[in-house]
Amino acid sequence: MAGGTVSGSTASSTYREARGWLLLPAWSVLLFFSLAPVIMMLIYSFLTKEHRGGVIWEFSLSAYDQFFLDRGLFGDEPPRIQWTYIAIFWRSIWQAGAATLMSLVVGFPTAYFIATRPATARPLWVFLITIPYWVNLLIRTVSMKFLLREQGPLNDFLQWTGAIDSPLQIVNTNLAVQIGLFYSYLPFMVLPIYAAVERYDFALSEAAADLYASKWTTLRRILLPAVKPGVIAGCILVFVPSLGSFLAPDLLGGARNFMIGSLIEEQFKGNAGNWPFGAAASMILLTLVLLLLLVFARQQARAERRS
Repeated sequence: MAGGTVSGSTASSTYREARGWLLLPAWSVLLFFSLAPVIMMLIYSFLTKEHRGGVIWEFSLSAYDQFFLDRGLFGDEPPRIQWTYIAIFWRSIWQAGAATLMSLVVGFPTAYFIATRPATARPLWVFLITIPYWVNLLIRTVSMKFLLREQGPLNDFLQWTGAIDSPLQIVNTNLAVQIGLFYSYLPFMVLPIYAAVERYDFALSEAAADLYASKWTTLRRILLPAVKPGVIAGCILVFVPSLGSFLAPDLLGGARNFMIGSLIEEQFKGNAGNWPFGAAASMILLTLVLLLLLVFARQQARAERRS
């Protein structure tokens, strides 16, 4: 037994010493594909625009100045706050928030339904939720535009049932963008909540019912606090990619529903783009997302300390 203990201890210390080398490939991939692009964008945001596209390697704050300040057409007027890009940012936050709320309203009951099916049937329901998302996002967004357009199946069906007399103008509206974002990222809400509800002990709900608690009280006081981590994870997984999305705003929203992702994409497209400005907008968006995640993390830590 003593020999086995020594042998086990020796093997454990050996793996502990080799752990750094074993993790080196994973860390290398993360640094190369995650950190390196962010560093590159940060550097580009402080460079000077080249008139034919690309950058000139000269330090400049003009990209951030252009984002926050308006100095007139020729740049010789007193600086004023640049509300255009701030409005685009606010519209992006609002659209992403609306899409997240829609995903939560639909995703929570869906996840609860799947988690309460027999164990043998759950994989099938999860498969049915995820199978449409095997198709490319661009194709799915174009299909949604075809569905929502004035001569599309949705308006044809509503007119056939007599619910409306004339086609609804849905495409090129805020509602179309929200529907597109909701459709694009709904599984990101369903799956984390499903995982949380699946681990939930339903004996707690039965005990609450035995104590004459209503279904609403059981949901609000017992179920929701228990699955709150899954709900928060789902909201983050939907809100963050929705905030930087550009396919749904471009194809379903049009020019009047410009979002920050569309603004960034436009700066890197073609020879007329402004790479430093696109990089600066990307870094501002990244900073905003990190701040939101930090707020969520601090609130979660405070809630755990209180409990």
